[in-house]
Amino acid sequence: MLWTDTLEIAEILYDNNPEIDPKTIRFTDLRQWVLDLDSFDDDPSKCGERVLEAIQLAWIDEYE
Repeated sequence: MLWTDTLEIAEILYDNNPEIDPKTIRFTDLRQWVLDLDSFDDDPSKCGERVLEAIQLAWIDEYE
């Protein structure tokens, strides 16, 4: 999985943390959670605020 797989990442994060409201997550925590996913295999330096925002928005859609 790569940083561009925002929907897939969001679905996995939601499945792993259904009790967490993604609107309350700091980007530093979100980035680390993505890096910690077993299926994630991308360069950490390719992640920026826009990528994290896209993941967070997709996670919010899953949450709601």
